[in-house]
Amino acid sequence: MSYPNADAPALILVVDDTPASRYIASSWLRRHGHQVIEASTGAEALAALARWPVDLVVLDVGLPDMSGLEVCERIKNDPALGHPVVHLSATAIRGADRARGLAGGADAYLVEPVEPDELVATVASVLRYYRARDSAEKFAGRLSRLTTATLAMHGATTFDQLTAAIATGAGEVIGAPAVALIAAPSGSLRRATASGAAHRAPALDTAPPALLGQLEALTATSVGRNRAVRVPWSLLAPGVDADAGDCAVFLFRSRSARPPVCLAVRLPELEVAQNDMLTQLGNAAVLAVDALGLYAEEHSLALTLQRSFLPSRPPERPGLEVAVRYVPAADNAEIGGDFYELVELPAGRLLIAIGDVAGHSIHAATVMVELRHALRAYAIEDHGPAEILARLEQILVHYHPTEFATLCLLLLDRDQNQLSIANAGHLSPLLIEAGESRYLDVRGPMLGLRRPHPPDTVRAMAPNWTIVLVTDGLVEHPGTDLDAALEELRLAASVDSAPEELSDQLLERFGLARLDDIALLVLRRTG
Repeated sequence: MSYPNADAPALILVVDDTPASRYIASSWLRRHGHQVIEASTGAEALAALARWPVDLVVLDVGLPDMSGLEVCERIKNDPALGHPVVHLSATAIRGADRARGLAGGADAYLVEPVEPDELVATVASVLRYYRARDSAEKFAGRLSRLTTATLAMHGATTFDQLTAAIATGAGEVIGAPAVALIAAPSGSLRRATASGAAHRAPALDTAPPALLGQLEALTATSVGRNRAVRVPWSLLAPGVDADAGDCAVFLFRSRSARPPVCLAVRLPELEVAQNDMLTQLGNAAVLAVDALGLYAEEHSLALTLQRSFLPSRPPERPGLEVAVRYVPAADNAEIGGDFYELVELPAGRLLIAIGDVAGHSIHAATVMVELRHALRAYAIEDHGPAEILARLEQILVHYHPTEFATLCLLLLDRDQNQLSIANAGHLSPLLIEAGESRYLDVRGPMLGLRRPHPPDTVRAMAPNWTIVLVTDGLVEHPGTDLDAALEELRLAASVDSAPEELSDQLLERFGLARLDDIALLVLRRTG
């Protein structure tokens, strides 16, 4: 069924086993502009409904193969049909008959003889109701899809996700192929092409940078704000022939200085309601682009600030390879408390630290910087790892009594090839030597608990060894067993790779869906 607006002519199925009755009813309806097809039995009627886009059924109650009431019931109970039905009968004319017909789903019940004007007016009234209901349902469906698209846009965390959400939303709201263009902060023009079919992911690619300028020039003369202009579809969609027709293009601009958002749909023409829907979608897209752009700027600023707190590059010493990584949480624009430190000391010694201050905030980063600078100062004063932890405990309790932090310290005496280790609640160091990998059993309370820390654990090392230090962001995820994740990390780190290569391998395997910051250190001694 397809219901146009107002009182447009319809395709009507007249079902009656009496040829004369069919002819009379059909003639009246044709004189008023309707198209009519005829059937003489219930089976013929159902077959016609399956074949033709019928808008309304005029149905006799007394049919030779089945009752018209049964036909009506089957029409109304079939989700693929559901057509409006007007019963017309010369035999079942009692009040009880009419009540039964209406109770069975008929939209009207007329008894013969019936005046021509009464039949035509009844058909028009039923059609008008169904068309109004169909229009309201379509509008409600579009509003629902518009809401879904708006939520998807504001839930996007990358510009690719946002571009795809805009194109998908436009395609599903209008039911036609759509293209969205967004200028990403990197300077590239990201394009999403949606087919218009539900549940089909759009194609993403990079459009020529000059395309947005071309569209701005083409739309510069458009009348009215956010009105569509017609351009060739091949200009927007990649790999489309030049004779593929045209499309409606909108450019939506925000109050910021960001480039406009482009939205195009491939339709021969836009109805007023469709234009309004796309305008609402485009305005929501602009807000989402501005919000994501601001988030990206904040994230970049936070990352720059975070990196400025960490050592610029690891020390270079003969026979010792060091790789470090810091990866911020993908969906968090705030500064975290993860950190690492490498302090070169006299007599060939190196202090290695990795830690994590609880929380994501400027305050957490401030506490992290204070602890990092304090441990550097205590290291230069020639304190061992356990003594440094005890002094950092005093600083944290005195100045930040409600904060907590984990910290693992390793003091490497390169000449003696010896490690002194103290751990304050952090993940244990992973040691790989002599072809075996295991976590060192060095434990202690985290900083801020006001508990004493065990003395240093001193360990003589094999001639060649590798140590891996991580923060929990690498291995701890919601719904994941930490012990199982640590075992998986142990097995993954057992490969004989250089520190830089091993660091990249671990991040690729464990850090892609990161929900927390990650700090990673890999040290290897050879010879």
